Amino acid sequence: MKKQGPIPDVLVPFLEGKVLLIDKPLRWTSFKMIRRVRGITFVQKVGHAGTLDPLATGLLIICTGKCTKQINDYMGMAKEYTGTLVLGATTATYDLESEPENLKSIEHLSIEQIQAATQQFIGEILQMPPQHSAIKKDGVRLYETARQGIEVKIDPRKITIENFELTKIDLPNIEFKVNCSTGTYIRSLVNDFGVALGVGAYMSALRRTKIGDFDVANAIQWEDLRDEVEVLLAVDPTLEG
Repeated sequence: MKKQGPIPDVLVPFLEGKVLLIDKPLRWTSFKMIRRVRGITFVQKVGHAGTLDPLATGLLIICTGKCTKQINDYMGMAKEYTGTLVLGATTATYDLESEPENLKSIEHLSIEQIQAATQQFIGEILQMPPQHSAIKKDGVRLYETARQGIEVKIDPRKITIENFELTKIDLPNIEFKVNCSTGTYIRSLVNDFGVALGVGAYMSALRRTKIGDFDVANAIQWEDLRDEVEVLLAVDPTLEG
């Protein structure tokens, strides 16, 4: 990592350590957010407590300075997500990063059948991570081999789903809320849900709303954080002249 140089006095609190709750924008990677925070705070020691996919929005905990020592504690906390899935098709990435395929009729499914299918995913289960994910196998991220059309053998992971609630059913679209342990792939949960119903499913939207007791309602927008830092710099007397 680049050696930390002197920073403006007003930004020293970021160097000493801050925990930032940020509402990650759509299509931004989690690492892009880290780069942006480094850029505006002049602090090189910055990390996040749990990746969000580019097509997901919501709560991202960013730690700076000495607070990066707390990252593992935050990563181990339970998560809450809301989102939308589409029944009757699948995608290679389990979301809209790839085109829907394998279209199937869902006319035979009742609302009761769809609701009942959630129950088999409640509790401690084994989940297979997506091939299109940032998990490393033999030093290579799975999405890199997946883009080459190579399927890598990986082991399922033990996770816990506390709650899988279908909050609105407007077929083929279903809105949902999930409370789960760390390490859960909501894309995989959606794909497995489609398999259980025999018609396929993919995720069309996802938002992380909670990490432990941290709530996205208390998160700051990137633009607001940037403006806040700009105001601090504008009034820093050490930068005058």
